[in-house]
Amino acid sequence: VYLLSVTLSMFRALVTRVATHCRRTMSTTHFGYKTVPKEEKENMVGEVFQRVAQRYDIMNDLMSGFTHRLWKDQMITDLRPPAGHRYLDVAGGTGDIAFRLIKALQKVPMEVRMRRAPSVVTISDINPSMLKIGQQRAAVRGLDRPGKNISVEWVEGNAESLPFADNSYDSYTIAFGIRNCTNVDKVVADAYRVLRP
Repeated sequence: VYLLSVTLSMFRALVTRVATHCRRTMSTTHFGYKTVPKEEKENMVGEVFQRVAQRYDIMNDLMSGFTHRLWKDQMITDLRPPAGHRYLDVAGGTGDIAFRLIKALQKVPMEVRMRRAPSVVTISDINPSMLKIGQQRAAVRGLDRPGKNISVEWVEGNAESLPFADNSYDSYTIAFGIRNCTNVDKVVADAYRVLRP
């Protein structure tokens, strides 16, 4: 009886420790090299991007040794964007992916583009400062009005709950922004929701 009582006490203690660890793990996430409460991460990320919006692309150049440009070019090559589709670039505030999409669509012969529905490139980002930088860059590059049968939209939105209708996009891209999302499972579920079957 004594042995059974000690064993049950040890088992209860183990279950309590595991449950406490699971609760702690489920309510925290990563932020750089730190573990932070999930409810704080979105604001922390927002503050960082508010400060670095002007220099974000330069930071990516330095941190990746310019290879991020090759990766993004390869993404568009693999996507092979056809005219007449709706494209959504999430966490794409500065426009890096969207600009590559637009340039690829501009290479489609005009007679092909005009026979299809208009191509729409939507850039969504949770951070208005990043979207503002992207819009400025688009204007400087002449990509704010990309040409006949191609349009560009800039929309503030959270990747976990996008402000778009179900089944409204043919393609969904997200590059480095995925690392800044608190609940990646929700991001993936919402990507699935907005994509057409």
